[in-house]
Amino acid sequence: MNSFLTYKLAHWTLIPCVLGCWFELPAFAEGKPNVILIYTDDQGSVDMNCYGATDLTTPNMDALAGNGIRFTQFYSAAPVCSPSRAALMTGRVPQRAGVPGNVSSQHGHDGMPSDQVTFAEMMKSAGYATAHVGKWHLGYTPATMPNGQGFDFTFGHMGGCIDNYSHFFYWQGPNRHDLWLNGEEVFRDGQYFPELMVSQAHQFMEESRDRPFFMYWAINLPHYPLQGLEKWRKHYSHLPQPRQMYAAFVSTADEMIGRLLSKLDDLGLRENTIVIFQSDHGHSQEERTFSGGGSAGPYRGAKFSLFEGGIRVPAIVSWPGQIPSGEVRDQMVTACDWYPTVAELCGIPLPNHRLDGKSMVPVLKSDSSPTSHNVFHWQSGGGAKNPQWAVRKGDWKLIGNPNDTSNKATIGDEDRLFLVNLGQDVSEMQNLAATNPEKVAELEALHQAWIEELE
Repeated sequence: MNSFLTYKLAHWTLIPCVLGCWFELPAFAEGKPNVILIYTDDQGSVDMNCYGATDLTTPNMDALAGNGIRFTQFYSAAPVCSPSRAALMTGRVPQRAGVPGNVSSQHGHDGMPSDQVTFAEMMKSAGYATAHVGKWHLGYTPATMPNGQGFDFTFGHMGGCIDNYSHFFYWQGPNRHDLWLNGEEVFRDGQYFPELMVSQAHQFMEESRDRPFFMYWAINLPHYPLQGLEKWRKHYSHLPQPRQMYAAFVSTADEMIGRLLSKLDDLGLRENTIVIFQSDHGHSQEERTFSGGGSAGPYRGAKFSLFEGGIRVPAIVSWPGQIPSGEVRDQMVTACDWYPTVAELCGIPLPNHRLDGKSMVPVLKSDSSPTSHNVFHWQSGGGAKNPQWAVRKGDWKLIGNPNDTSNKATIGDEDRLFLVNLGQDVSEMQNLAATNPEKVAELEALHQAWIEELE
């Protein structure tokens, strides 16, 4: 019997769907904290006031940081949407999670294999009500859509992005509508999708307030199309384009996050809720986002790049009275780590298979606790023969076949292996490979061993 089935048989209780159905909770679910995982989309590494942005208005994100812990070396497991989400949902690097690259945005196409034990399935095994609201982009068949991956309730779009008013897939024909409620296509013509996400989240929290719940609130902001609210477009009318449109969408996201957290307060649930915030990867430089708008600050790279600007992201966790408040952590941590961290905080057994994430609980407790990741690996794009890859050990980072989507500097043939010391130069503008051949050989060997272990 595989570990997925063994885990389910050992821990699961049959729990009907939410929103109109009642749960029979196992005893050990009583008294557990709620968990809300807010996942923004294409938000730049420094695009919040508390990360250094001086031209943005982000009071709700900043307040979350003020009431919790903000990370300065937090890494996505991938520089693009689907694999980053697979890593979040499984606690495993994208290759081990079965999603090495973006999955199809067309109905009928598979995505993350259904034998993966998802975050939702782990939480559901402990008696939690589970909900997905927003973007999915991890499969478009019944088995790989959210209801097939452990979510009792789901509302949102299954593909990579939608127009926020018509809810049609944004850029590639033929035109196709993409809005779903518990596996059934629904139409909300002309209704603003960010506000629909808030409404559905409010309803789920209201109906689940008397039992522990886990909500994956995967908002599609500030991903293109950049359709911020009019009030924020006016607020940023002084900024140049495309920063102006991007900023309006960031502040729209901040406003929606504020509405979500206000509802949590209104329901009297804030003190018993772990709130996690993270961007999925770096900002986009694609034509569809007017070739920019977001910022990685001092970092090189953007979405699709394994330079820091593509994978170092804003991240926060807050649980009033239970973890430190208003503190900063500089240790290296990753999106894979939320899975075992939440399991430990909530006292939930982990599945009996290999995880790449490590619990952050020691880091949450102390700013002097060492990172659990002495070594971490990434691989993205390029197919089997020429992928972009990176390995970090301590402050040293080696990138193979680097791709600088921020276009800060030219990459030559001599940069096929690009070595940096992040402790000395976070900008990654100077390749140290030629002067440190032993370090290149060490990190390249670690990468090769990782590839062989995956296979």
